[in-house]
Amino acid sequence: MTTTTNDNLNTSIGTSGVNAPFYKPEKNGSIVGIGEILWDVFPSGKVLGGAPANFAYHVSQFGFDGRAVSAIGNDELGDEILDCLSKKNFRYSIEKTPFSTGTVKVTLDDKGVPQYEICQKVAWDNIPFTAEMEELARNTSTVCFGSLAQRNEASRLTINRFLDLVPENALKIFDINLRQHFYSQELIDHSLTRCNILKINDDEVILVARLFGWENSTEMEICRKLVADYSLRMLVLTKGTQGSYVITPDGTSFKPTPLVEVADTVGAGDSFTAGFVASLLQGKSIVEAHAIAVEVSAFVCTQKGAMPVLPQSLTGKKDQ
Repeated sequence: MTTTTNDNLNTSIGTSGVNAPFYKPEKNGSIVGIGEILWDVFPSGKVLGGAPANFAYHVSQFGFDGRAVSAIGNDELGDEILDCLSKKNFRYSIEKTPFSTGTVKVTLDDKGVPQYEICQKVAWDNIPFTAEMEELARNTSTVCFGSLAQRNEASRLTINRFLDLVPENALKIFDINLRQHFYSQELIDHSLTRCNILKINDDEVILVARLFGWENSTEMEICRKLVADYSLRMLVLTKGTQGSYVITPDGTSFKPTPLVEVADTVGAGDSFTAGFVASLLQGKSIVEAHAIAVEVSAFVCTQKGAMPVLPQSLTGKKDQ
């Protein structure tokens, strides 16, 4: 797919408290989710997924130039992914590879919480770096990446080459997204040095504490230590039904989780991050952006799959 790019973002990023506008770009570059794209296979059928792609898709629903960067196989499942993205009018830079298109077997418990069985040695483990990606990276204002797509060296190198080329003042979000055994202390530490925003959930905080030897610290102490040690602009902590926090060097925002009838929670965290970031890019304060993120995530929980169409009441975008 041919990708067009916007001018480089030329603005500074700062934090001056959770109630102040956080980010006001002079020019909007692309907002990229780089990493896995795949089919989440439920007992009832398959739906499109992959955390970085979910993030970029939901950001695009707010009117931004969201892009998925990944790889698929030269197979029917890969063709179906491209067809699905085209029907959603969602832009992408996705390469075809000799490897099979990724799938994940998803089972839900009685509360709609997913368990994943992730296939290995698939296309998104082998994302090639291309000239198209290089151009896109240089014109990216926000990039979101995780740990899962870095489990294989090929994609890990591509992700890091992309990050090397993103403008210095871009938002760089590490959605830690720990799955099965596909992570290490070394990988997490390196990724934390490449980001300025960390997205993490309460289960992942426990895993990070074990890896870093912080078991005797409280949840909030761990989060604040991550912010301080890695000079993060902010840390987003989601805790399911117990609410969510945004922690910055200057303050903390907490929002309760709305009670909704849950269809499944697949992609809820990705939509939270997308709603939050899109709102920051619109110049909203952290507190305002946090409130929108909570509502977006709650809506996604009421829908099947990770990429439902968001209502205009949440995005403010007409003619979706």
